[in-house]
Amino acid sequence: MPALDIAAIRGFLPHRYPFLLVDRIIEQSSDRIVGIKNVTANEPFFNGHFPDFPVMPGVLIVEAMAQVAGVLVLSKIPDRANKLVFLAGVDGARFRRPVIPGDQLRIEIHMALGRPTRAKMDCKAFVDGKLVAEASLMCVLQDKGAKGASGE
Repeated sequence: MPALDIAAIRGFLPHRYPFLLVDRIIEQSSDRIVGIKNVTANEPFFNGHFPDFPVMPGVLIVEAMAQVAGVLVLSKIPDRANKLVFLAGVDGARFRRPVIPGDQLRIEIHMALGRPTRAKMDCKAFVDGKLVAEASLMCVLQDKGAKGASGE
C-alpha cells in the first residue's frame, strides 16, 4: 500500500482536530504499519502539560499508536466506512523519554494477532531512532451505530 497523507488518513479514521494524532502513513504491509506524528508547539495539550516544560502526555502517545493501528485494521476491511475501531486494552505501556515540541514520532505497529473482530498489536514509538514509548494494544472492530459505538 502506498504512503497515506492526512486526507487519506481521514478516510480511514473518524478522528478530527484536535484529536487526530497521525499525520502520515509511510509504510504498510499486511501485518505492519509505520505512521508519523509531527509534534508541534501548537498542540493544545501543551497549554497545561506543562506550561514551563511542554511534554506530550503518555496517554496521547498511546492514542497515536492506537490510531495508526486503527488504519492497519481498517485497511483490511472492505466495508470500513461502516466500521469503527475501539481501543479495548493496553498492556505493558512504558515511556522511556519525554516527547517535546519539534519531535517527530515514528510509530511502528506489528500485528501480533488478527481476527475478524479484534486485533492485538505490538507498538513502538521512536524519536530520532530512539525508543520513547512501547505498548501492546488490543483493538476491537464494531459496526457504526452499534450499541456502545458512539465513542471511546
